[in-house]
Amino acid sequence: MADITNITVFTTTTCAYCPMVKEWLSKKGLEYEEAVLDKDPARQQEMIDKSGGMTVPVTLVARDDDSEQIVIGFNPGELANATA
Repeated sequence: MADITNITVFTTTTCAYCPMVKEWLSKKGLEYEEAVLDKDPARQQEMIDKSGGMTVPVTLVARDDDSEQIVIGFNPGELANATA
């Protein structure tokens, strides 16, 4: 599998599950970029285009082979698979 080049977590300040995703990534030693949609609404369309919806959190894992994996919500199993 190709190496991870970037992890972006799309969040809002009112999301209950967003801190859980960020904590999970941090505990795994994974660095990520956070896009807080209520502070940076321009990124909302990017998230919708990638995920097909408006639910947060959305975790986007980009790899050096230009592939991307999307994890919607807090799902440790899918996060583990996407970041393996």
